[in-house]
Amino acid sequence: MKQNYALALGSAFLLWLAWPPVPYSSPLLFVGFVPLLVAIENIIRGTYTRKGRKIFWISFFTGFLWNTASIYWVYNSMNAYLSGYVALLISLIPFGLAPLLMAAVFRLYYQMRKKTNLIFSFGGLLSFWVGYEFLHQWWDLAFPWMTLGNGFANFHQLVQWYSYTGVFGGTMWVWTINLLLFVLIWQKKEKINVYSNTGIGLTALSLLVIPISVSLLLYSNYEEHKNPSQIVVVQPNIDPYVKFGSMPPEAQLESLIQLSEKVAKPNTEFFIWPETAISAERGIDENEFRSYPAYERILQFLENYKNGNVLSGIESYQLYSDPKTPTAREVSAGVFWDPFNAAVLVDRSSKLQFYHKSKLVPGVEQLPFGRALSFMKPLFAHFGGSTGGYGSQPEPSVFYAQSGIGAAPVICYESIWGNYVAEYIKQGAQFIAVVTNDGWWGDTSGKDQHLQYAKLRAIENRRWVARSANTGISAFINQRGDIVQQTAWWEPTAITQEINLNEDLTFYTRYGDIILYLSLLGGVVSVYLMVGRKKTRKQDLISHI
Repeated sequence: MKQNYALALGSAFLLWLAWPPVPYSSPLLFVGFVPLLVAIENIIRGTYTRKGRKIFWISFFTGFLWNTASIYWVYNSMNAYLSGYVALLISLIPFGLAPLLMAAVFRLYYQMRKKTNLIFSFGGLLSFWVGYEFLHQWWDLAFPWMTLGNGFANFHQLVQWYSYTGVFGGTMWVWTINLLLFVLIWQKKEKINVYSNTGIGLTALSLLVIPISVSLLLYSNYEEHKNPSQIVVVQPNIDPYVKFGSMPPEAQLESLIQLSEKVAKPNTEFFIWPETAISAERGIDENEFRSYPAYERILQFLENYKNGNVLSGIESYQLYSDPKTPTAREVSAGVFWDPFNAAVLVDRSSKLQFYHKSKLVPGVEQLPFGRALSFMKPLFAHFGGSTGGYGSQPEPSVFYAQSGIGAAPVICYESIWGNYVAEYIKQGAQFIAVVTNDGWWGDTSGKDQHLQYAKLRAIENRRWVARSANTGISAFINQRGDIVQQTAWWEPTAITQEINLNEDLTFYTRYGDIILYLSLLGGVVSVYLMVGRKKTRKQDLISHI
């Protein structure tokens, strides 16, 4: 087994090296799983006992090392909110849970190998893997950071066709080539020729060259329609660990305004401020926001900008006379308080638009499986975590300026969900405004990965992204996914850019993750083949390759 674990280690190293933010390393994804597949095949064909268990743990080994090396920064972000013990516990979600799900995929693949031929087994592996990635977008422990298609964020010129498939197209691309190369390498290693090596090689080469060629053609020929809008993005650089200890909310607001004024032009239409930029020590009552001095100061600032709008993150809450939401908790007799990590649009009219973050961070902004785990609320409260969780809204909503421009207010973690961001675009958003605070993670690769992933949202929907990050990295990203401007890390600054608004809908925006739906159907067929077929004879299992 030592040789097999060495192969599994090789896969972990290749996958880590291929992952953002290492520039132009994504092609390593095409070979990243090959050593692990060879190790699994060695186990299948060997004289080992409990082969399924061995395949599970060797796959977990690869997944754990790859995930931990790529997203080691998660502990920093958890530790920002929670005490050390709970931070470590919640960090196990991506460090441990995701590798367990990955290992389960390979265990199911082994079951397929025992019941059916190699081609069906490969189909099952693809379907189960995409199913795992879908699960990690959908359930209460969602963390789709490591979706394979995200791995091309550092080489976005290769995946311009994400405007048709989204990131699941990248996942299928990676796995298809890995499987073909595995069969080619295994047959050469074993000196067998069950399938034509020439055919496999040509197929793998075609599946590599054709999508890249199409992508480069799309990239070089794509032209944005001229529909300009002047945008300002502000990076105030307020240390999140001492948000109110460093300066009072009034001084923070003045800093945002002063940085905005340094780069603003008379025709500036949007000022984008980061997550929780507008705040008070006890939060902002949304129903009473117009009575706050901060609101009056923003209106005063906008007097110099005829078409100006402030789109900002805000720490807000609402008060109810009854527990109308699952997250509302009673703070006094007959008064229920519901807090939000939110965004707000302020213009020179009396209208206010709020959006409540929907994709909440498990264990930090929401208690996963809240009803089932309600008994753990005292534990989380004791260690500084979320007990009731933040309130949210079920669907995204678009902010509309008086001029009619639609902006997608995407808050931090939400920018990882391609299908969710596409919902903003279907509602009429003409550009994407990402407001975030990446300072919790420190100067790690987390902030760089988060920036890179925003490039994929630009490609999927062909929309500019204006990204305001409290401590960096703030940026403007065009409709091809190019970073046109970006700031340095940990620097108070502001940048301005004339972007092009877009009203056209891409195929992906219109129809969503078709590849996902087909894969889920394939998963159902695979389960039927595993359950409904008789066990394959041992000799058949060995001769499948």
